[in-house]
Amino acid sequence: MHPAKDAELVFRCLQGDTDAFAELVQRYQSAVYATAYYYVGRYHAAEDVAQEAFWAAYRSLPHLKEADKFGAWLKEITTRTAANWLRRNGPRLRHETPLPHRRTVPFEDARQGPTGTSETIDRHEKVQRAIDALPVRYRLPVILRYLQELSYDEISRFTGESRDEIRGILHRAGRQLRELLADADMTEDDAQWHRARK
Repeated sequence: MHPAKDAELVFRCLQGDTDAFAELVQRYQSAVYATAYYYVGRYHAAEDVAQEAFWAAYRSLPHLKEADKFGAWLKEITTRTAANWLRRNGPRLRHETPLPHRRTVPFEDARQGPTGTSETIDRHEKVQRAIDALPVRYRLPVILRYLQELSYDEISRFTGESRDEIRGILHRAGRQLRELLADADMTEDDAQWHRARK
């Protein structure tokens, strides 16, 4: 049995099927959390932003014009929700002791909180600096592919770009990252990227 398409799940949601929305949440929770974490850079805040983004999407679902583009629509809601969180919390954050810059650690590590070894943290720092040196358009696809292990199709649905565009972006980004990590005396194996096979 093939999984239901986004448009079908959206239609079922609008008919009152809450299980259909739960399926959409399950389908996109990794991408939404990674996006939130990339922008806000804090573990618990990213969870709050992700939850708020899904809630905003649920409330706004009747206004979604193209149900088959639910993923890209959800990405926009997530980035807007993260921006709102930063705007609300910006003054408080300016008075905090700066955290190490490690926004894009793998999802599992992020869920565990800042408990990694100094060597692991240092490795993540180098990967993060390399990702931050990429063109802006490349960054989220790289995070979703290499750190979240999403397939090209999953990334395409979430970003709204075609599968071929995603493949091209990741090819160019991979070449740049190899050069950047070589400059930092790291290889892809050192970075512990998890190249998705999907």
